[in-house]
Formats: sequence, structure tokens, C-alpha cells
Amino acid sequence: MKERPILFSSPMVRALLDGSKTQTRRIVKPDPGPYWNPTVGLYNPTVIKNGGYEAPGSEIFGASDEIQGRKFPYGQPGDRLWVRESGIRSMLAGSGDQRGLFRHDVPVTPETGQYWVERTRAPGASYSVEGCSRAAALLSASAKVTPSIHMPRWASRILLEIISVRAERLNDISDIDAVAEGIGLTPVAIGMKLTFPPSESMAVNAYRQLWEQINGEGSWADNPWVWCVEFRRVTP
Repeated sequence: MKERPILFSSPMVRALLDGSKTQTRRIVKPDPGPYWNPTVGLYNPTVIKNGGYEAPGSEIFGASDEIQGRKFPYGQPGDRLWVRESGIRSMLAGSGDQRGLFRHDVPVTPETGQYWVERTRAPGASYSVEGCSRAAALLSASAKVTPSIHMPRWASRILLEIISVRAERLNDISDIDAVAEGIGLTPVAIGMKLTFPPSESMAVNAYRQLWEQINGEGSWADNPWVWCVEFRRVTP
């Protein structure tokens, strides 16, 4: 079992924390083209040996067909993904004290009692919300916003375990899968949680808007091949 980092935006971090997000879709790179017919699983890619002949390579997990294959970049089912998210990183003020602090962009509720993460503490340990003001008082002038891609492993509070992987066209997403992507908002009443199963038009349309917000206008119409990753949350 291996661990790898994966980036999520703040809205998706909220969905991970409330349990509504159990899937994510990531673009297959490089684009395998329109005639790709993938089967996802373990396979042996063809490699070219020094003598110029073809031979089976080492077994990898990904999508293969008779023409070309793509390695899945996040491991395989059973492997784990630690979530990178944006936040504020700083050092504790004091003579020679280089311990790191990290405050996530998405705060949790006072009931859960987690806010600040300290590098020297055990994984998962953090300051309580009540202690946040005391921790903030110790922050030096080095405090600054850290993009998610630069969040260190020790600051990650969310760990996911991959359950399954498949490859499909983006536009093939079903209403059920759109909901599993964390779509729990109506497009007309932002901020209101759905209390009934959304129709396909509502769920898929909401996911389309989210996709284009992240990937740019027109990216939905491009209909790229995507990795569909199903996971469960291990921590918190």
C-alpha cells in the first residue's frame, strides 16, 4: 500500500469532510484519442528493449487496449491519497523554534475541535478552535497563504483509500455519480442542501458547472477521457 498526494479545491474539501463526496474525476493524460477502448486493471505494457525488440514490461495499474495504454497516476485500489488543500502556513515565534503550523482554508466546526495542525505532533493531532487564538498569538510575521500544491504531508488532515478505478468519457457521468462527486446544491438555490434525490438534469448540470469552473469554459464540451476514482475517507 502506497500513499500519494491529490489536490482538492475548498468546496470539494467541504464535501469530503461532510461525507457527500466519494468520487473524483481526473483527465487522462496524454489524450488517448477518440478510438480508445480501455480496460482498467493490472497489465504489462509493451517496452522496447536495447536490441530493438518488443517485450512485456513491468506490471502496472492503468488502462490498456490493443493499441496503447495509460498508467493510472494515483496507484491502484487499496492505495491511499492524502489530500492537499490551501491554507496558512507559519512558524511558531520564539528563539530557535522552527516548528511548523498550518491552518486550513476550510475550518471545521467547534464541535469537532480541530483547526491548527502542528508539525511536531502526531498525525491527526491539532489545536482546538478554542486554542486558535493562542496559536495565532504565537504566529510570526512569516505567516502566508500556501497554495494546495505546496501543502506539506504533515499538514494533511484528510486521508482517502481508493476503492475502484475506471476510465470513461466525461459526459458519460450518470446522475448518481454526479451526486457522488459532492454535488449537493441546486443550481437555483445555492447554499441549500437537497433533501431529495436530484434528477439527472439537476445533478449533471450542477457538475458541469463545477467542472467548467475548475477547468475553464468549454472544457465540458471537449468531453475528455477521465479517470473515475471511487474512494472512502479514512481520516478524519
